[in-house]
Amino acid sequence: MGKWPLGTVAAVLVAAALPAAAGGRAYDAGVSARQQRQQERISHGVRSGDLTRHEAQWLESGQRWIRRKENLYRSDGVLTEAERRDLRRDLDTSDRNIGIRLHDAERRD
Repeated sequence: MGKWPLGTVAAVLVAAALPAAAGGRAYDAGVSARQQRQQERISHGVRSGDLTRHEAQWLESGQRWIRRKENLYRSDGVLTEAERRDLRRDLDTSDRNIGIRLHDAERRD
């Protein structure tokens, strides 16, 4: 194995330490990952016919509302624990709404 240049090692260590140093964390992969999974569930429900057009539009409006709220929270560069908790609560509600609509008796024909 070859030797790593000292500058490369230092850059990697600094890059690895930066997220830990940011106490408020400007980016939370958990929130974004949940939003992505919910979006995929809605898309799958539309393709499979488990969601009507009206249900999908209603669920999509909820997703847009959460994204707008998240963007507002992140606009100062920091996502506080209280803001993260609020987004998680909204995502929990959205998750329940998606599940209810996916498993109700309405089907798109």
